[in-house]
Amino acid sequence: MTEKTLTRMDLSEAVFREVGLSRNESAELVENILTHLSDALVSGEQVKISSFGTFSVRDKAARVGRNPKTGQEVPINPRRVLTFRPSHLMKDRVADGNKR
Repeated sequence: MTEKTLTRMDLSEAVFREVGLSRNESAELVENILTHLSDALVSGEQVKISSFGTFSVRDKAARVGRNPKTGQEVPINPRRVLTFRPSHLMKDRVADGNKR
């Protein structure tokens, strides 16, 4: 399995090839989509992309954790975390990719 990472540049290049916008317009489109997506998540909205998955933000309460090396208890502050739930279609597609 390769360890390639899909980047913003890769996405804008794909938009350039597939849609036919200029490279600058493609990069701007990708940037606008990512900004809109992250703004929605920051404001607490759920982002659902059909046949892909759902992004949402969860509030995690404060709790007591444990340092795995020493076993010492450590307080963990409350925080917001980003979660992603893939759609069934995405899960199936990824599972089918593993069969090759």
